[in-house]
Amino acid sequence: MKKIPYIIALLALALLSSCHKLDVAPLNIIGDKDVFTSANGITSYLANLYGDMPMEDFFYEPQSGAGFLFQTGNGGRWQCFFQPGALDGELVGPFGGTGDAATGFGFWDYTDIRAINYFMQTLPQYASNFSQDQVNQWLGEAYFLRAYYYFALVKRYGGVPIVKAVTNYPEQSIADLQVPRNKEEDCYNFIGSDLDSAALLLPETNDRGRANKYVAYSYKSLAMLFAGSIAKYGALNYVAGDALDKGFVGIPSADASKFFQAAYDAASAVEGHYALYTKDYPDKVQNYVDLFLDQSSSETIFVRDYSIASGTAHSWDATMTCRYMTADGLSRCYPTLDLVERFAGPLNIVNPDGTPKRFADRADLMQGLEPRLLASVYFPGATLRGLTFDVQRGIYLTFNGSAIQEESNNNNTPNDVASNLMFAGSTQTTYNGMRIIGECGMYNSGDDLTRTGFYCRKYINYNAPQASCGLYQSTESYIDMRYAEVLLNRAEAAMELGNSADAIGDINQLRDRAGAPEVTSNCTIDTIRNERCKELAFEHQYWWDIRRWRIADQILDNTKFYACIPYYVWSEQKYIFLKQIEPYQRVYTFQKNWYYEPLPGGELQKDPNLFPNNPGY
Repeated sequence: MKKIPYIIALLALALLSSCHKLDVAPLNIIGDKDVFTSANGITSYLANLYGDMPMEDFFYEPQSGAGFLFQTGNGGRWQCFFQPGALDGELVGPFGGTGDAATGFGFWDYTDIRAINYFMQTLPQYASNFSQDQVNQWLGEAYFLRAYYYFALVKRYGGVPIVKAVTNYPEQSIADLQVPRNKEEDCYNFIGSDLDSAALLLPETNDRGRANKYVAYSYKSLAMLFAGSIAKYGALNYVAGDALDKGFVGIPSADASKFFQAAYDAASAVEGHYALYTKDYPDKVQNYVDLFLDQSSSETIFVRDYSIASGTAHSWDATMTCRYMTADGLSRCYPTLDLVERFAGPLNIVNPDGTPKRFADRADLMQGLEPRLLASVYFPGATLRGLTFDVQRGIYLTFNGSAIQEESNNNNTPNDVASNLMFAGSTQTTYNGMRIIGECGMYNSGDDLTRTGFYCRKYINYNAPQASCGLYQSTESYIDMRYAEVLLNRAEAAMELGNSADAIGDINQLRDRAGAPEVTSNCTIDTIRNERCKELAFEHQYWWDIRRWRIADQILDNTKFYACIPYYVWSEQKYIFLKQIEPYQRVYTFQKNWYYEPLPGGELQKDPNLFPNNPGY
């Protein structure tokens, strides 16, 4: 078992042989000296751990049963759905339910944690081969990686076993390997301590995709914010049980301020070392679009890169828009009107007398909306690769009623050309030469075109030719941490500590870049939370935020989400938009015990000291 990390590391090194030619001994005689006596060996060892990081990137799909697909060896052979985004009001999609994402997929990555511990234990024995600065950097990266892996565990399960030493079987007994859980608070303290150690050892800069001092502080600000939220709000919605009584889940409310202060201080340490992206500042829409695509962005703190050559290319471009815009991709997730209205409030689609407002062009709906919203969501009438999002659900021959009357029946009118409202099952069906539904949807049935009227724009590579936008052809980097999130972490911590002035200052930096009005003195914790939802939309944060705030069971209480649906009125040669429940009318719910996931059953069988399981399981 001791040789496993070395074998993995040298296999990874072999994959890089085009860059580094090494003479590799047979695997059955690989030892420490083969890894720890060369910078290439150590770099390869760490590269394997970076590659395995449980990052919720373009390949993360918890309801598939695989979870971190990139990590589990699927090589990204999967389309890119981030279903938690489709379960919390940001997106809707045809697959999965909240229980699929909330009740876990058996993630329990102590194999990689053991590899990190072995690295930290063994490297000092070979330190004389390298400079002290180099050794410090490698150890700092190991501390960062261990904290990252533990954070992925703790935010799912609460308290887990803290293992800092390498254990071996059969040198040590099975009983020595059956370690108990630690309290949730102790785990967050451990994560904070590891990130402090990382920050002390790491340089101020490092290669792309590797940790530096300020990467460590950025993630500490996030982890400590989680802990503070759980301490303050954890008692609002919980399920009683032994794990709660013993502190394996839950943090004493008296410790909330301690964690919020740690989050604030860590975020403040990053200030001046990264900056909000403002390269195309006069065009705020384009500026926000480009911050997710520009490899030189001043805002990017920690990323995962992809390439076709390495077999890691993903499918974001193919699966987040539609076939009409891609090389035969299949769209799967659609922004909700609920999210859009977080930015804009109720869209201007209804006249004062209650009748639907008429539009000569669908694109007119975008007039006056916040640039950040337009950079995050493709609206009907927007363009991509020279093509227009011609979203349309049907044709009214005439329309004389009010919006409310028509919205209430949700247009379940039969597909009958003789009726007043025409639907179609194909984009090619026409009425007097006009498509009844657009090339971009909406179908009355089917799941490969938008069900809400919108498509996701964030991360879409508009420069990519259509022919290259097929499955596993996208190479946009996934930004796991950026400076905007650090500002949001600090703003939230400041507000929780009663420091509204600092919170407002941080939020207004983001709103200025976004093209949104400034926040004034009338700022509450809900203001901060809403700003976080808008800024980090589709970035895999909101699902965790509503869980740590303990509001998921309120937001997802037999909830249906809304669409903004365009129709063409034939008699007027105009478009109208109706706010309606998205056509599939999926219902989303969240049970209180889902704030924590159940410990994996296989691990409980192997280690009875992990009991009690989390409440409700």
